[in-house]
Amino acid sequence: MKKWITFDLDGTLMQNPFGKWVFPEVEELISNRLQRPFRSTEALIREHERRMGQNRTVDAYDWDDMVRRLLDELKLDLAIDVEQLVLKHSTAPKIYLLEETVIPTLMKLKEQGFSLATVTNGFYKFQYPVMKQLGISGLFDEIVTPELAGCGKPDERIFRGLRESGQIVAHVGDRLDHDVYLANRSGVPSVLIYRGLSEPLRALEPQKRSESALFLQLCEEKLQAEHPLAVTTPFPPAYIPTHVLDRIEELPGCIQSFSSSLLL
Repeated sequence: MKKWITFDLDGTLMQNPFGKWVFPEVEELISNRLQRPFRSTEALIREHERRMGQNRTVDAYDWDDMVRRLLDELKLDLAIDVEQLVLKHSTAPKIYLLEETVIPTLMKLKEQGFSLATVTNGFYKFQYPVMKQLGISGLFDEIVTPELAGCGKPDERIFRGLRESGQIVAHVGDRLDHDVYLANRSGVPSVLIYRGLSEPLRALEPQKRSESALFLQLCEEKLQAEHPLAVTTPFPPAYIPTHVLDRIEELPGCIQSFSSSLLL
């Protein structure tokens, strides 16, 4: 049976081209055709949030479909292929790994015998070109995406295929509402990467960081930005990670600190 370590991609390992390149080009194309400024990015994000609110976790990340529907609403005879825009902009420095140690860390985990998988809300056609260009696609045994899994994060069923072939040792991500919540609800150690921790938190071990009152305050602020409706008093435990990393190279040591039942 395999022992999986699963990873989010965007904001965890890499920067994709959507925010600074793909969405702005879509906005430029639509505004030029309308001959007036049009905030298409805001319209697309509203539609994304509407679909997520309806628990349509696959449709919410189908950017090609959302762009087509927006063009129909605007009655524009204009073809925009988001997949092709991603391919166009998947070049340095538009895309990049978030840390120089990403590849060495992933390789170290594989050398230790772990199987690696991405569990991402981006469609395969949007994620794979970026991963390939950045040199990390070959390091993953599985690439789990919403349209292939039939659901997106934080739906626990997204882990289903991986669990059929082994045990998920940990899930690593940068969001409380998608990654930490998903892992905690699934009974999987939730490893949050939070770059830029204060010195008092950096001085603590990854598990101790998540238990700190200082970090709980950060959690409240982070969840308020990600998913305001989930914020309650007291802070909901489902959104508190079991371990917190300041940088990705801490991960192998963090994994080895887990109980012996999770070790190879």
